[in-house]
Parts: sequence; C-alpha cells; structure tokens
Amino acid sequence: MRALKSGNLGYPRIGANREWKRALEAFWSDKIGENELHGRLTDIRLEHLRKQRDKGIDYIPVGDFSYYDHVLDTAAMFGIVPSRFAYEGGPVPLRTYFAMARGDQGAAACEMTKWFNTNYHYIVPELKDAKPALTDNRPLRAYREAKERLGIEGRPVIVGLYTFLKLSKGYEPSELDAWVERLLPLYRQVLAELEQEGVRWVQIDEPILVTDVTEADMRRVRAIYEALKASAPKLNLLLQTYFEAVARYEDVVSLPVDGIGLDFVQGREGNLEALERFGFPAGKTLAAGIVDGRNIWASDPDEKISLVERLAGYVSPDRLILQPSCSLLHVPVTTAGETALDPVLLGGLAFADEKLDEVVLVAKAAGGHRASVAQALEAKRAAVQALRASPERCRPAVREAVARLEGRRSARASAFAVRRAAQQARWRLPLLPTTTIGSFPQTPEVRQARQKWRKGEWDDSRYTAFIREQIRTWIDLQEQIGLDVLVHGEFERTDMVEFFGEKLAGFAFTQNGWVQSYGSRCVKPPVLYGDVQFGGPMTVAETVYAQSLTSRPVKGMLTGPVTILNWSFVRDDIPREQVAYQIALALREEVLALEAAGIGMIQVDEPALREGLPLRAADRPDYLRWAVESFRAATSAVRDETQIHTHMCYCEFHDMIDAIRELDADVISIETSRSHGELIGAFEEHTYDLGIGLGVYDIHSPRVPSVEEMAGMIDRALRVLDPTLFWINPDCGLKTRKPEETIAALRHMVQAAQEARARYADAARA
Repeated sequence: MRALKSGNLGYPRIGANREWKRALEAFWSDKIGENELHGRLTDIRLEHLRKQRDKGIDYIPVGDFSYYDHVLDTAAMFGIVPSRFAYEGGPVPLRTYFAMARGDQGAAACEMTKWFNTNYHYIVPELKDAKPALTDNRPLRAYREAKERLGIEGRPVIVGLYTFLKLSKGYEPSELDAWVERLLPLYRQVLAELEQEGVRWVQIDEPILVTDVTEADMRRVRAIYEALKASAPKLNLLLQTYFEAVARYEDVVSLPVDGIGLDFVQGREGNLEALERFGFPAGKTLAAGIVDGRNIWASDPDEKISLVERLAGYVSPDRLILQPSCSLLHVPVTTAGETALDPVLLGGLAFADEKLDEVVLVAKAAGGHRASVAQALEAKRAAVQALRASPERCRPAVREAVARLEGRRSARASAFAVRRAAQQARWRLPLLPTTTIGSFPQTPEVRQARQKWRKGEWDDSRYTAFIREQIRTWIDLQEQIGLDVLVHGEFERTDMVEFFGEKLAGFAFTQNGWVQSYGSRCVKPPVLYGDVQFGGPMTVAETVYAQSLTSRPVKGMLTGPVTILNWSFVRDDIPREQVAYQIALALREEVLALEAAGIGMIQVDEPALREGLPLRAADRPDYLRWAVESFRAATSAVRDETQIHTHMCYCEFHDMIDAIRELDADVISIETSRSHGELIGAFEEHTYDLGIGLGVYDIHSPRVPSVEEMAGMIDRALRVLDPTLFWINPDCGLKTRKPEETIAALRHMVQAAQEARARYADAARA
C-alpha cells in the first residue's frame, strides 16, 4: 500500500492551560480590551496550527477556532442576529456577538442546547426576522492567516447549510425551502471566494446526515450541493459527517462532492456494512475517521491498521485520508504533564495531541512504512494490553450485583399520590414552593480555600471550618430571601461529577484534562476506567450540618448515574448500560445514608439524561429503558415520606416526556428560560401529573430578570400545569454567578412566587 495521508477535523480551542478561557473572561470583566483579546487568541490559534503541522498532519483544519461557538460564528458570518440586539448590519460587533451568547441587561441571550449527543453546547441561531447577508468570509480569513503566517495550506471548515438550518429556530417547517434559497447564495459566495483564493479543499460539516433524514431532506441536500459545486467547480468539497453512521449511505456518497468523511468509530458497523454492500464511488476521496475523537482511550494500533486495510479494499490509497472520527473539541489537549496518574492508566490514554500522533502512526504503518514505526507500534500495543489486564477493571462483587439488577424493574413502595400525601404531611409546604437547584456562587475565596487544602497548606479541620462558614452564611441568606426549601450550596465541590468520582472506586482524575462545555465554561471529566464501587458516605456530613442550622427542609444533593456516565470519559470495554448500573448501585447506598441521617428531600440530578439519547429514533427505546432503570435503581429504596427530586437542563424534552415521567421522581425541575418557555408547549399535548418546576430565569447570563419577567414565565406554565404540583426555581445551579447577582435574582423570584400564590390560591383550593 502506498503512503497514506492524514487529516484532522478540528482542534480544542481552550489551549493546553486554558489560555483561551482566561483571555475571554479577562475581556468580559473589562480587564483587557478588544485589541489585547484579539492578540491573545491569535497567538493561541497559530500555536494550534503550528503544532498540527509539526506532527505531520497533511490536512489541517482552519476556521475551526472560535471566540465562543462555531454555530454562533456561522450565524454572525451571515448577519443572523435577533432584533433585540439592535444590530444594524455589516460585520457583527464583538460586544453584540458575546451578548447573543451570554445576554446583557438589555436583551436575553439566545437559546443554548447540546451539540447532537455530546456535552458541548451550541448557541441556537434565531432566523425569525433575520435578513441574512455575508458580513465576513471567516473561512477565507482563516485560510489566509494560516498560509501567510505559517505557510500552511489549510482546509477551511464550514458548518453545512442543511445542518445549520436544522439546528436553527424561528421558522415553520413549511418555510424550510425558502430559507435554503435565502442562504444558498451566501454559501455559494463563500465557496467562490475560497476558490478564487486558490484553496484546494474545504470541509463542510453536515452531521445532520447521521440522523433520521427523509427522502425530502436528501432531495434538498442534493440540490444544495449541486448549486455549491457549480459555484466553485475547481474547489474540492469534503462533505464531513460524524457521531454515527450516515442514514442514507447511497444517497450521501452519490452527492456532487469530491470527498466524503465517515465516522468509523461511533458509526463503525453501519458505515462498514454500507461500504461493503454498496462500495464507494470511484474518483472520490474517503476521509475515514478511525481514531475516537470523543473519548480518551488509546487506540489499539493493530485494530486500526486492520480497519484501514479493510477500507483499502474499497478505496485506492491515493484517495484515502485517515483522521479522527470527529473534531477533537471533545477531548483534552494533551497528556503531557499528567504526572499523578497511575502509569498503567496513563499509558492507555490519548488526548488530542496523542490522537493526532496515532493518526500519523497508523497512516505510516498501514501505508507501507511499518518497519520505520515498529518501536512505536510495540509501545502502543503494550500500553493498551496493560490497561486491559488491570484488576480494577473486574471486581467480582460489583459484577454480581449488576447481574442481579439486570432484567428487574426498580420501583417505589407506593404510588405518587400516596407519597405526595405523606410528604406534604411532613413538610407543610406552601402553594408554589420555592427552591434552588443546588449550588451557590463559587467565589474566588472558595476556590482559593480549596486549592490551599489540596496543596496541604490547610489541614482538614481548617478547610471543614471554612466550608461550614460558607454553608451557614448561605443558609442564613436563603432564610432571609424567603426560600421554602434550602440547599447547603455545594461549596466543597469543584464539579458535580468529579466530586462523586473522587469518592467512588473505578474513577481517576487528570490534572489538566479540561474540555469546553459552553463558552468559557470548561469541565474536567473523570476517567471512568474500572468497576464502580461505593466506599462510604459522600455528602452526609455537609447536608446534615446545613439541616441543623434551619427548621426548613434542606435537600441532599447528588448527581445521577446517567449524568455521571455521560459526563465522564467512560471505559469502552464493557457496555455503557452495565457501567450505568454500577454507578446506580453505588448511589443507592448514598441515598439511603442521607435518609438514615434524617434528610427527607434528596435531589438526584440527571441533566445529561437526554444527552446520551441515540441520534436514530430506532435506537432510543433501549437507551431510555436502561437510563430510566438506572435512576430508579438509585432512588426507589426510600420511604414514602422521603421526597426525591431531579433536575434536567438545556435539552429538548418534547420527545421524551414519557421517559421523564417514568423516572417517577416526586419533583422534577427543567430548564425553560433560554428557550423562552417553548417547552411549556409540550405539556399542552402531554399531561404531567407529578411535581414539576420549570426554571423561571437563566442562570448562565449575568442579567437579573425583573419580577414581572419571572411572573410571566410562571403564568404561562400554569396555563397547562397544576399549581398544586408546581415548584418555582432557577434554571440551574448558581455556581458560576456572583453573590450579588444571585441574591438579587432570588429575591425577585421569591417575590414573583408570593404574588403568584395570591393569584392561584382559589384555583388551588378548587
């Protein structure tokens, strides 16, 4: 086989030490100006390009770098800015760009939701009243910068027209074709200018093609690409898909493009089956995603070489590009500096930089240069095998407990109506009770105290005293504000998943394994590498202390099994269902420990439940079956008078109301404010007869909504929901907000609730 080419689809924006995050937050807090922000981000961007070039990547993406989000970039490039931001045309000002993402005191932020089934959040474009025009050819700017500054012949990256439209809001289904016609000339202009510049390849991301697209969808996609190719006939178009196998393989590979990017990791079986059944068009390039771009496990080189040899039976080597399965946005930057991990585990990991090394290694080995990389291949084989043989990957007691759980249905002892009566008799809550989702602001003082404790500068007693001081302060504030159900504030927790992973067997933690979640918000997912086992109470001490300070109920706060699963880098050697059950059984022990300690309200959050939902409808029932069972296994062993809460945020729930009900939580809180209450429409079609709170304000924005704004959200919800079952709460935890913002917003929320109680008292009595 002749030498193979290597490529990449996208590189993490945040920088090896989160330099990107720090630059953005310095700008938002007015510590630096626009010029310095541009300078810092340019340095980061060029360093990323330089690194990929030096690693030997042949096709380097340009234009994948963003100041916030690549979908928001696309909207800004086409001047798609909601009217509330007073945009007057032309290049979108940076302040307006960030206001769309984060909101300001004059306008609410655009909706934010999950990028397909990942933990990355994109800003949803709003097409209503938009007057699209090409304001700035971003891919062209990125191409010129890479070529002029570094001599790199980059491959510009663009979000495809059809994916962009399908992920947008503000138009009726009947208007889809009209919007295609409005945006198509702008895409054609972008490509024509790239061709005129001498660009060789452009990567057009169309991940929507791995979902359940219809024949009508494919007719539109074909018409789009016929027009795009006609506008730039000399430009090589790579239509890139990822996250799953394409839905209509024959239609996709026959599109008038020069290359097709397919995922042979998440979509391995489906894409391989289609390739072997239908072949691959002669004359087109296959960009094969062979290295997992969404998880951190090192590749087995022999398995990857075998896969490439299989692909080479259908595509000539000169038309085969090896690359990650998707953008490396979803993994940390590098394992360099991870000195605290067990060597066996570290050897089995590959972050973005190491994944690019793997791509180049496999390209050389499978391309006829195996002897030159023999030593590297052997080292990789040994590392992978050592991790597989780790005894922590098989704990017999855990496996036996999961086997007993599988095939059973966990359930509360009594129906909701019986439980509700017992809980109301215990707590005597008012109509429309108020609460928060769990966390309170993690101030610089809180973060500094944690760092001093972790570094050994503070001993356990001093740190515990500090945490108790924070708890006492915020219990007092919650009582002063007038909240009905309190929380301890989670000041001892860095992250809602990491905190629990640190206390459960089977998890490990990186020093710098950060990934972008939304905007500058970065998370450091736990590495779930072994069987999960409970080791002792995790949250009881802080919760019991908080309850001792007040006569009002304090909720115990846990993260649910499916969220811990979906927000971790999860082992790939056993089914995810089994891992979820392992976590659920460990959390059940914690739930029972809280109940035994006198905590009568326990919130088990599942904000990532929908995130794991398969992209194809046919695959969803099985996932929802074991996801719901995992939650029930963790929560169903408590007494009737113990109230189980859960929380979900920033997801579309219209198509899974039944699964949410099946969780059988006594109270569920769901985000609605950024979608401007649109979820409420789902309850006009589906009856929901359990306790529910729809978030009345957006905690991801610094703005403080008015009482009237929150009252409007409450009134709209109570058109379709029973006021005797309705709770009032913010969208999500308040960890990222400043104390003054938090206190002001919660005061408004409590006032809105008090006014609503007067309005709905008669209806409740009736």
